[in-house]
Amino acid sequence: MSNSSLGQLCADTIRTLSMDGVQKANSGHPGMPMGMADVAYVLWTKFLKHNPKNPNWADRDRFILSAGHGSMLIYSLLHLTGYDVSMDDLKDFRQTRSKTPGHPEYGMTPGVETTTGPLGQGFATGVGMAMAERFLASRFNTVSHTLVDHYTYAIVSDGDLMEGISHEAASFAGHQQLGKLIYLYDSNSISIDGSTDLAFTEDVAKRFEAYNWHVLKIDGHNHNEIETAIKEAQSTEQPSLIVCTTHIGYGSPNKQDTAGSHGSPLGEDEIKLTKEGYGWDPEKSFFVPEKALEVFRNEIEKGGEAEASWNKLFEEYSTDNSEKASQFTQWINGEISDELENALPVFEADSKGMATRASSGKVLNAIKDTVPNMLGGSADLEGSVKTKLDGEGIFSSENHGGRNTHYGVREHGMAAALNGMALHGGVIPFGGTFFVFTDYCRPSIRLAALMKVPSIFVMTHDSIGLGEDGPTHQPVEHLASLRAMPNVLVLRPGDANEVAYSWKKAIEHKTGPSVLVLTRQGIPTYDRNEKNPASMVEKGGYIFADSEKETPDVILIGTGSELHLAVNAKETLKEKGIDARVVSMPSWELFDQQSAEYQEQVLPSSVTNRVSIEAGTTFGWSKYVGPAGKSVGIDTFGESGPAGELYQHFGITSEEMVKAVLS
Repeated sequence: MSNSSLGQLCADTIRTLSMDGVQKANSGHPGMPMGMADVAYVLWTKFLKHNPKNPNWADRDRFILSAGHGSMLIYSLLHLTGYDVSMDDLKDFRQTRSKTPGHPEYGMTPGVETTTGPLGQGFATGVGMAMAERFLASRFNTVSHTLVDHYTYAIVSDGDLMEGISHEAASFAGHQQLGKLIYLYDSNSISIDGSTDLAFTEDVAKRFEAYNWHVLKIDGHNHNEIETAIKEAQSTEQPSLIVCTTHIGYGSPNKQDTAGSHGSPLGEDEIKLTKEGYGWDPEKSFFVPEKALEVFRNEIEKGGEAEASWNKLFEEYSTDNSEKASQFTQWINGEISDELENALPVFEADSKGMATRASSGKVLNAIKDTVPNMLGGSADLEGSVKTKLDGEGIFSSENHGGRNTHYGVREHGMAAALNGMALHGGVIPFGGTFFVFTDYCRPSIRLAALMKVPSIFVMTHDSIGLGEDGPTHQPVEHLASLRAMPNVLVLRPGDANEVAYSWKKAIEHKTGPSVLVLTRQGIPTYDRNEKNPASMVEKGGYIFADSEKETPDVILIGTGSELHLAVNAKETLKEKGIDARVVSMPSWELFDQQSAEYQEQVLPSSVTNRVSIEAGTTFGWSKYVGPAGKSVGIDTFGESGPAGELYQHFGITSEEMVKAVLS
């Protein structure tokens, strides 16, 4: 069999597995896998550096199927090349608890690098992966040893390129000259509603050239053109977009180039006709020709050899650079220094105190040498959100080793890039913006939560306390919405020392994203003792100032900038003969993880007179104050005005807490 015939056989194997998988599930998207099978075959067998027997090899190339709806494409590739994805798994496509869910899910299927499906997310996540690769390369590569050297590839669709996040990410990637980023664009001119020219008529190639990308146009079914284009893309210092003109539903006599092949099974009769057109036995389903399997399974040997060669390189590297080699291993394994807690600053008691965004900045600079793989940044708000790591340089096209990233006004793109870096491994990414702009970041925060990846989001200006900028910038419902999202760790520290331990917890937290919610305005820093150490942040809620009685008359619960209002209310109530306990609750999620005994110790069920205070919606607080308790908060939008006046206007005061106790 000629090479061209064998290549065609391999591509058609991807197509038939994909259409069979969708048909058996009676659900899915066969058209894209059929259209991009040629591109995928060439990429996976001639370029992709990977080891199917070790999907976590540090220097593997990353592959992202940003067009996640075409998931049978990647599942077919994973099975064919020898990953732990069996033929039974392919037959189990889209079934409950299967390894082959409707859209690729990180952690569910070996070889899937990120969860995709919401279009544009994979595109932007890949930018973060490419950033991590360049950062690590700049830190560890030497003249004699290139330890970190891999590409990030993605298959992207028309829909990906319509989504706003892809515009943000593409602009940023071009600016940063992320030359090891290569995206293959499935330009098939079909969307769910029909032809893409119903809504999408710009010149994509010119747009990406304007973004400073290297752009190539090819026939996406011509294997020679695909191979030549990828080789050229590998040789440039710019990110590359290879525009692959393809036919959706390739080979289907009645559904090729139609929306009918996009999101529905082809149907048994159409599949038979399609297979006949390929020269296949139309009665065989989930059939893999031996010659095709031999080509794909050769990736096991190639991948093993590639990793073995890298392991040998690493041994040589370790001999010449033992300290760096040890650090590389620690970073890749996600190890945190035992000295982190010792590096945390201790803030002296101060009634005036400081904004928690300011203490956050001080904490970051105190720990930056202890956690040297923290890679930070902000969405054009470095001075406001206090994320700058002093003396650590700017991550830029001239210096990919800088630790401060200027994302520009691209909050959504930033959030996805953080996810990409976290998924890549080796770095601890964090990024900052105003808390209200979690609205712009939310889809990426949700994916971080779904994937359980430890991205860190620094969100400041967290309430009406930001003042004059008014309700457009004043978060109200945002705390409740993030607390409602599974796997998200929300931390709203009540003073500078709580900030320090919130950072420690965020850095050590490995099962989901962390959101640090910080103030614009100054708040007191409190004295600490063995009864209320700031390390109790890690419990989520704790007794900050206890009652004199064994059982308090009332429990006052505060978070963040309102903790001091609860403390003030306690003093007022004392004058009235009411003995109050103050509970600081920086994290609902952490408190909920504690034992029932601990929760009862902090919030004894016998004390039903409870009042919470927080400058956000009261939604959700009933869980902690109970049916007889009350919550002081704001359940409307804010207003423009000085922060102090707004707190009085909306009744977020210690006086309101006292009234609630007495009523």
